[in-house]
Amino acid sequence: MKKFVMAALGGTLAGIVATTQIAGPLVAQEAKNNANVYEQLDLFGDIFERIRAQYVEEVDEGELIEAAIDGMLTSLDPHSSYLSPDDAAQMRVQTRGEFGGLGIEVTQEEGFVKVVSPIDGTPADEAGVEAGDFITHVDGESLLGLSLDKAVDLMRGPVGSEIIITVVREGEQEPFDVSIIRDTIKLTAVRARTEGTSVVLRVTTFNDQTYPNLKSGLEEQIEEAGGIDSVNGIVLDLRNNPGGLLTQAIKVSDAFLDEGEIVSTRGRDPADGDRFNAELGDLAQGKPMVVLINGGSASASEIVAGALQDHRRAIVVGTKSFGKGSVQTVMPLRGDGAMRLTTARYYTPSGRSIQALGVSPDIVVEQPRRATSTEEEEEESNRRSRSEADLRGSLNNDSLSEDEIRQIEEDRAKAEAAAELREQDYQLAYAIDILKGLSALAPAEK
Repeated sequence: MKKFVMAALGGTLAGIVATTQIAGPLVAQEAKNNANVYEQLDLFGDIFERIRAQYVEEVDEGELIEAAIDGMLTSLDPHSSYLSPDDAAQMRVQTRGEFGGLGIEVTQEEGFVKVVSPIDGTPADEAGVEAGDFITHVDGESLLGLSLDKAVDLMRGPVGSEIIITVVREGEQEPFDVSIIRDTIKLTAVRARTEGTSVVLRVTTFNDQTYPNLKSGLEEQIEEAGGIDSVNGIVLDLRNNPGGLLTQAIKVSDAFLDEGEIVSTRGRDPADGDRFNAELGDLAQGKPMVVLINGGSASASEIVAGALQDHRRAIVVGTKSFGKGSVQTVMPLRGDGAMRLTTARYYTPSGRSIQALGVSPDIVVEQPRRATSTEEEEEESNRRSRSEADLRGSLNNDSLSEDEIRQIEEDRAKAEAAAELREQDYQLAYAIDILKGLSALAPAEK
């Protein structure tokens, strides 16, 4: 025991000696680094004074400082930025689900504004703006070289006013203009409906309303269907969902998981990482699930899709998601402004980072392009082809009762409705077909 104590003491003394020997150079290096920082801050102050005194026009000192702060933050990554008091107030309103604007979530790529996704039912969505579009001009003014916040400021304006954006779209040879009337954007976080015997939960954003809307919408659809036994599965539609609050993504994931990790975050200091786990309780009561994603599914959407995919709770269908795997923390600043700073990356339960890679679907299903009017006419003509029953004087079917004939007609009507959905939304129809197949293969309850 005494030897152990001595050895430990010797190690401590050796450490003290070593520290004494290297402390001088370390202190000198730190002092040099600090001196460089103060020199650069002095340089910033000198430039600021010269601009204020000698620029060709009088400048607003407050705006100049805000621009410097914003430049410092935006140089880090596309998602860090300074929020003026007005911007910070607007952001708080947006998380509550109602705000003024066009209804698009945007990011910046190669100097231009890129549409992450249009929000369902908004002016941008109705005007035909699509995920992946590049916005190059606003009312004829180029956005090249502007910060994302400055570009967004150009797109803001009074409700009811017109804005013309110039769009570059993959597959289109020339840029084209889109006219949009600004409006108050009222977000319905979740829309629930039933297609056949499948419940479809369309989640458009992750704000304060998302989980409560999802829970109440699902419960209402199950009740209208006559109970959970009358439902063959759930489609969670996250397409063109730009994300939002991390807390809501965790709640939505937890809604369909009984246990296990949902997501983990890791920052610069490993000690600052967080891990979020599911609690007992599955709103879908174990029913099969399909999650729909596309290139407009970002951030919180990817957390949900990744968690349900890793736990094999759902089959993910569609196309690769956007790939925003970072977490932003909004920090209040003096003067009612705020700083949005990227503070961590998030990881799915299997340890995957989604950053820049996105979530890859289990089954890749592209959304076919919309048919032209000529193609639609040809399809309609083919659907109207005549059958034996259309012939004058054709014989009746004498082998079936009226109830059996009625059942056949009802089944045919359902099949035709499914075919119509396939034309309107091929990806959703594909998801519902998967649930039908899983339901057909499920063992009958005894």
